[in-house]
Amino acid sequence: QVQLVESGGGLVQAGGSLRLSCAASGRTFSTYTMGWFRQAPGKEREFVAAISWSGARIIYSDSVKGRFTISRDNAKNTVYLQMNSLKPEETAVYYCAATLSYSREARSYPYWGQGTQVTVSS
Repeated sequence: QVQLVESGGGLVQAGGSLRLSCAASGRTFSTYTMGWFRQAPGKEREFVAAISWSGARIIYSDSVKGRFTISRDNAKNTVYLQMNSLKPEETAVYYCAATLSYSREARSYPYWGQGTQVTVSS
């Protein structure tokens, strides 16, 4: 079991940056793949990025590749999402999630945070 709490969301202008954090409880954080997803109003939850337990494997959605960076600090039980060059259409609630597999599919992640709102103004 792992509990996740996101932070770092807020309002930013188009082209700006935000850094999201996701703090996890539990001693087994370092065994989980961590993922970031987002959901805009009226849309399905969308994969953003994932990082394996060691950080050796990372995947991004094509829409954020080159602008977003996922990272983790297992000593701090925290995963991060650095978001640069943000666009208004990326306004959404951003969620972190944990899984023992390695996947970009939301259904593969049994543990989810409550989400943090990111609003990008034009």
